[in-house]
Amino acid sequence: MMILIGLALIAMVLLGAPLFAVIAASVMINFALDGVDLTVVIIEIYRLAEMPVLLAIPLFTFAGYLLAESGAPQRLVRVTNVLFGWMPGGLAAVALVICAMFTAFTGASGVTIVALGGMLYPALKHAGYPEKYSLGLVTTSGSVGLLFAPSLPLILYGVVAQQLNIGAPVSISDLFLAGILPGMLIIVMLSLLGFWQRRGHQMANEEVVERRSKLSALREAAWELPLPFIVLGGIYSGYFAVSEAAAVTAIYVFIVEVLIHREITWTNLPKIMRESMVLVGAILIVLGMSLASTNYLLDAEIPAKLFTFIREHVDNVYTFLLLLNLFLLMLGMMLDIFSALVIMVPLILPIAVGYGIHPVHLGIIFLANMEIAYLMPPMGMNLFIAMYRFDRPMLEIFRAVLPFVAILLLAVLIITYWPALSLALIKS
Repeated sequence: MMILIGLALIAMVLLGAPLFAVIAASVMINFALDGVDLTVVIIEIYRLAEMPVLLAIPLFTFAGYLLAESGAPQRLVRVTNVLFGWMPGGLAAVALVICAMFTAFTGASGVTIVALGGMLYPALKHAGYPEKYSLGLVTTSGSVGLLFAPSLPLILYGVVAQQLNIGAPVSISDLFLAGILPGMLIIVMLSLLGFWQRRGHQMANEEVVERRSKLSALREAAWELPLPFIVLGGIYSGYFAVSEAAAVTAIYVFIVEVLIHREITWTNLPKIMRESMVLVGAILIVLGMSLASTNYLLDAEIPAKLFTFIREHVDNVYTFLLLLNLFLLMLGMMLDIFSALVIMVPLILPIAVGYGIHPVHLGIIFLANMEIAYLMPPMGMNLFIAMYRFDRPMLEIFRAVLPFVAILLLAVLIITYWPALSLALIKS
């Protein structure tokens, strides 16, 4: 019977059934076989609606889409380029920082590549960077913001971990803090490659002239520059909860981009709202089904049984962490980040806690691996988006990102085996 059920679920996946439908079918079948009333699934969805922190997801997503559709990317690129572009490799560092910011706010690396790639790619080539390097940098930089607040994957990991309530408490604000140093490490390591590409480069006259327009660039971006300080400053000063910070961010961005700059018209606003909420809806419906699935997994003691099995074969935490990284990389090649989070965190977190790994540290390891998985075939999302955005063959793009993947792999190993990097800023 179980074999037939498994085959039926696999057939649903192969036939293109939505992920939430496959999870829901699996959960309801398992509950029904155990004699549990199926209203438990509805109760889990209702419990999802009661979580105050969940309000942050649609609000931050809407703000990110507004920023991406406005002229904010161009203004921020210009101001950072004017301030830091004079350094050898400075433009590469600028591209990484700006893309990280946009990925953090939109929660989707593809949006970053589409919104900023067309501007940064020619700018990098014009500044003298090799074409292969420029293509690899723009493709890679779309995913480097996953560790920075208010990243949707960070929030989603926190929501799932809070429902499990295993190990040390996990708060969204702690995850925001935990991602800062590992995220900065990744940006610095990738920037060093840019400095190496431009070693010995002398500034062109037009670059010198650009430095004289610092004041003009700062004036243009004056409304967008305070945004990270509003979000993080409001949360860590105690003025805002995470959901309140999301509401303030959405209102602020709406006022700036729609009412002050007027770059988003009232006729375009419904389209942007629809696109952003389609992403949110997909996340929430999968999350609702996943919470019901988590209940079943815990009731059936599946994580405990898995931990016992793994412990029999792997008794060293360092070996476990290495195997975990390999597993997460393979997982990210097959599933998008939101699906990977809601499906695998309920299984992985109890096992990791059994090995003494802090849940917050695990979240950073998980997302750092997903950054690399975006760039790995066969399902690396950034590769496909870059292929269509820049009209290049997949193999050419993959070759371009290989040096960046190597650096990211090294960064993941540092993040994995140096937990203090992730935990240094949090209180517990």
